[in-house]
Amino acid sequence: MKSFIDYSLLKHNTFGIDAKCQRYIEYATEDDAVLLACELKKPFMVIGGGSNLLLTKDYEGTVVRSAINGCEQLSDDGNDVLVRVGSGEEWDAMVAHFVENGWYGAENLSLIPGDVGASAVQNIGAYGMEVCQLIERVEAVEIGNGRKVSFSTAECQYGYRQSRFKNEWKGRFLITYVTYRLKHEFSPRIDYGNVQQELKSRGIDKPTASELRQVIVDIRKAKLPDPKEQGNAGSFFMNPVVSRSKFESIQKEYPQMPHYFVDDEHEKIPAGWMIDQCGWKGRTIGHAGVHDKQALVLVNRGSATGQEIVNLCQMIQNDVLERFGIEIHPEVNIV
Repeated sequence: MKSFIDYSLLKHNTFGIDAKCQRYIEYATEDDAVLLACELKKPFMVIGGGSNLLLTKDYEGTVVRSAINGCEQLSDDGNDVLVRVGSGEEWDAMVAHFVENGWYGAENLSLIPGDVGASAVQNIGAYGMEVCQLIERVEAVEIGNGRKVSFSTAECQYGYRQSRFKNEWKGRFLITYVTYRLKHEFSPRIDYGNVQQELKSRGIDKPTASELRQVIVDIRKAKLPDPKEQGNAGSFFMNPVVSRSKFESIQKEYPQMPHYFVDDEHEKIPAGWMIDQCGWKGRTIGHAGVHDKQALVLVNRGSATGQEIVNLCQMIQNDVLERFGIEIHPEVNIV
C-alpha cells in the first residue's frame, strides 16, 4: 500500500487540473483494502483513472485509488467464459486482452478511459453497449468494518450511467474485483450509425472482433481529443431521456434530429446535437472550451481552472434549456 501527504492530483485527472489532496493512498491487494477500509476516516474520495472527474479546488481529505491488478479465468463451459479482473487494471487494456484471448462482448467499449473498478461504478457505455451487460459480479470491501462483500449485477441496480455505487452506496465500498461473462462466439453489435458507416467505408461486411475494436478505436480517436494533448473527460454530459410527447414536439421543429428509441414512452436525444444547435461547438470562454469535433466534450484549452469549466457547463445547460426545454446533466463527477 502506498501513501503520500500533500499530494498533487495532476496525474490523476484527465482534465489536467493541478489540485492537491491532503493524503493519497493506493491499495494493491484485497488485504490492503481490508486494512484501509478499517482505518479510513472522512472526508475521503475514491477515484479510478480520473477520466470522469473535475476538480474545482484542493481536496481537504484523503483520495483513494485501487492498484489491484491481474486477470484470471474462472470458468469456461465452451460458450461463456467468466473472467475476474483486478479493479486497478486499465479498462481498455483489458478489452484488448479479451479480444486477443477470444473472449468477446466488450469490443464496442474500446478506448473508454479509466479503470476496471470505475467502469463498474459508472456503468460505462458506448455504441449501443453498456458494461453492465457483461458484469457477472462486483467484489468489494465495506468501509468502516473491512467486511468482504460480493454483489450480483441485479443487486448493483445498473441504469444509464448509474449504479448503486454512485447513489445510496456512494462512499461505502472499496471495489477489489469485477467478474465479466464473455462469449467464445463473436456476435458483432454494428447497428450504431457511424459504426456501420465506417465499416462500409472499409469494405467490411462481417467484421472480426479485432476489426470491430479497431473501428471503434479509430472513431473515438477521430472524435475525441487526447487528454495528454488537451485536458478533457470525454463526454461531459449525459444524453437526456425524454417523454414521447416531448420528443415528438421537438421533432416537428427539427425533423432531422438524431434520436434513439428507449421504450414506447421515451426517446433519447443526443446532448451533443442540442449543444451544437445552440452554437457552442468550438467556442471558448476564458481557458475552457467546447471541442470543435464533438460538442459533448468540454476541454481545457490550457491552464483552465475547474471553476471555469463549471461556468462553461452552466452556460451550456442554460442555453439548451432555453431552446429545447430540456435539462442536461453532467456525467462527470464535479468535486
